[in-house]
Amino acid sequence: MISKTKTTLYSFLFFAMFILQSTAQDTTYDQNILDSLGVTQEQIDHLGITDINHLSSASKRALKWPVDLGNEWFIEFSNLKPLKGDLAYEEGVVRRDPSAVIKENGKYYVWYSKSTGPTQGFGGDVENDKVFPWDRCDIWYATSEDGETWKEEGLAVPRGKAGAYDDRSVFTVEIMKHEDKYYLSYQTVKSPYTVRVKNQIGLAWSNSPDGPWTKSKEPILSPADNGIWKGEEQDRFAVERKGDFDSHKVHDPCIIPLNGKFYLYYKGEQMGEEITFGGRQIRHGLAIADKPEGPYIKSPYNPISNSGHEICVWPYNGGVAALITTDGPEKNTIQWAPDGINFEIMSVIPGVSAHAIGLNRSADTEKEPTEILRWGLSHMYNSWDYQSIMSFTSERKTQHRAKGE
Repeated sequence: MISKTKTTLYSFLFFAMFILQSTAQDTTYDQNILDSLGVTQEQIDHLGITDINHLSSASKRALKWPVDLGNEWFIEFSNLKPLKGDLAYEEGVVRRDPSAVIKENGKYYVWYSKSTGPTQGFGGDVENDKVFPWDRCDIWYATSEDGETWKEEGLAVPRGKAGAYDDRSVFTVEIMKHEDKYYLSYQTVKSPYTVRVKNQIGLAWSNSPDGPWTKSKEPILSPADNGIWKGEEQDRFAVERKGDFDSHKVHDPCIIPLNGKFYLYYKGEQMGEEITFGGRQIRHGLAIADKPEGPYIKSPYNPISNSGHEICVWPYNGGVAALITTDGPEKNTIQWAPDGINFEIMSVIPGVSAHAIGLNRSADTEKEPTEILRWGLSHMYNSWDYQSIMSFTSERKTQHRAKGE
């Protein structure tokens, strides 16, 4: 049996340990110690750090976060919602990659990739088969009074004639309005569509959102020409030299006027693309021009992201904000660059239901950082062969409360 004396001693030791732990948690550190670490007492209290003399790697990273980091950039996306009218899902038809939505003449406009028929892939005759859902696409457009029920207006930008740089497919389109003129930037492929084909970016312009559209005679942006394929076989993972981050493809263009110039953001794919600890090795790039038609010069700071998939950028507070999704170690973040180049993480958000987001460009982008994401368009894979355009909403999240609280 344990003696009464030992029981009393154990009780005392337990009480003493409790007092010591409580004291350690409530410690106010000497200012000289805090200054030497470059932190404040408020940071220690806010992060709940037990002892600054024993900092974990996670605590050291947390102490580098901005002191005023709040939740104005933190949002959650809704589930996707089907559209009505002509943009409702239609079996046998691909409608995908919606552009941003603009409001003109009292109605909303959107442009998108459209094709028909199933996908055969790369196992057969690439000259005649359809290798991707976005293969053999043209750019169409639709209008809406309310953003929910849409009327398909028709063809906007068709594929080029045989032998042209865009003769196989034009797709993944984005709209920019500048000085009463409209610009569509989009991805292009020239036949044959093989796994080593190099995608480029084209441009079309018009004095009206309803067209007609004049296409650039040549691409306004092409992949870097410094990678070397290995062998002659159509194997996109076989390379002697990988080249720049965009040595294989330039995708998903979006042009934003900024500081008197035109910033073309795009997705880059590298020859011999790898899977890393963050997933697919996808990064974003930037090219800048003095006028919308170009010429566009790639930024020496490229790549300007180490993560992401489709381009989703908008002007905010004199700089550019970006939603980074799907791929890479910084996926599912919202970032901002005061100069449009040097992006920093502003929030890490839950998984994003929306893909290939079409932003609502009629929103007041200065109201708050994510106002432009309150509603917009996306696409959904109804099957591998067929996709349809859907809508999404988002909301800011400032508190977490229990049911009934």
